[in-house]
Formats: sequence, C-alpha cells, structure tokens
Amino acid sequence: MNSQMQVLSTRLTLPPQRGAALVVGLILLLVLTVLAISGVMTSTMELRMVTNSQQQERAFQAADTGVERAIANAEFTTSGAAPLVQEPVDPADPAGDRYEYTLRFADDSALPTVPTGFSLGAGLQAYHFQVDAQGFSAGGATSSHRQGFYIIGPGGG
Repeated sequence: MNSQMQVLSTRLTLPPQRGAALVVGLILLLVLTVLAISGVMTSTMELRMVTNSQQQERAFQAADTGVERAIANAEFTTSGAAPLVQEPVDPADPAGDRYEYTLRFADDSALPTVPTGFSLGAGLQAYHFQVDAQGFSAGGATSSHRQGFYIIGPGGG
C-alpha cells in the first residue's frame, strides 16, 4: 500500500499542464493550411493563364491557316471582293477551331524597270491582293491577320 500512496502522491504533486504543445501545434497547422491554400490558388491562376495563352495561339494558327488557304484556293479576279469563306480548321472536328477570310483585289501597278536594262518584259503588271482572315479557337479566343501579296500578270493595255 505504501507504494500506491507514493505513486498517488507523485501524481498529485506534478505541476498542471498548460497546453503549450497544443497551441504551438494548432498555430503550425494554421500556417501550413494557409500555405496550402495559397499554393492551390496560385496553381489555379497559372493554369488559367496557360489555357488562355494556348487558346490565343490556337486562334492565331487558325487565322494563319485561313490566309494560307485563301492564297492556295482562290481564283484571283480584279472584279471585286470574293465572298466570305468560313471553314473549320479540321473538317473532322466542326465544333473545334475555325477561320474565315475574304480575299479582295486592292490595286494594280506597272512593274518598275531597272536602270541596268533588265526588266520582266513589256505589258506586265503587278496586281495587289489582300486577305483579311480571322481565327477562332474553340475556347473563344480570336485573332485577326491581314496579308497582302502581288501577282505578276499581263497588263491592261
């Protein structure tokens, strides 16, 4: 019995605990939670920025595709603007990226003669055409391109 009394008296004489470890633990947990939330918010914002950049690049490429196809497929005429052409970039995915373009005749000019006596020949003219293309990504971004080019052809008189 004496040993039980000694253990009991030892327990009763210990100073009371104040919970300092609990408070420190809760503060550290709060700091870690704030850091985790901040990291998630930062990565979410970066993901949005990357997505927007990717969609803008897709719209840029769609508009560039429109310029290339306008030059490759057009029948060049000096009688005015061709109708607006609207097509998907990938015909297998009509809901994806798309482009539209118009091709118009701007003006014509005589070819310059070089003072050294070299010329492309008499009766030729340079015909200036212009393509206005817009690209649209599936995510809603848009891009506009304007490309001018000349075609050498027979002169008007």
